[in-house]
Amino acid sequence: MVAGSFSNDYESPIAVDRLWKAGVLDAHVLMPTLLPEFVASAGVVEGDGGVGTVKQFNFTEVVKEHGFVKDRVDVLDAENHVFKYSVVEGGLLGSRLKSYSYELKFEAAADGGSKGKLTVEYDTVDDSLLTGEEEGKLTFGLVAMMKALEGYLQANPALYA
Repeated sequence: MVAGSFSNDYESPIAVDRLWKAGVLDAHVLMPTLLPEFVASAGVVEGDGGVGTVKQFNFTEVVKEHGFVKDRVDVLDAENHVFKYSVVEGGLLGSRLKSYSYELKFEAAADGGSKGKLTVEYDTVDDSLLTGEEEGKLTFGLVAMMKALEGYLQANPALYA
């Protein structure tokens, strides 16, 4: 087993509060609508949306590696716009990874948009770090979600305002 991590920075034209509300708090509601080719359904399995809440995302046949993923909210800090969650079932657990978690940090940008940082921490089941291609697979869904979300929020400026 090897522990590893990697981070990606990004910028968004969407204000941090709108991005937080839509992309973090309502992601399970919006993902099936914004990414229907990848996400068949999503919902809360247990909890009230706060720390400890478990959400399940069911994928379409386009996602060949796995049919679903269950995430547990570990940190939900609205004041500092920090969101951390761990995959607790499905996804790449058991095949390539023993465990993995994501942390998103958002902050306001000078232009009215936002800046974000995504950090992924993981433990592999073998003695090798993830390849760049494998890292890309872990972040593909989040990147696709953020791009779709930005377009949706730009087209609907009154939503999540």
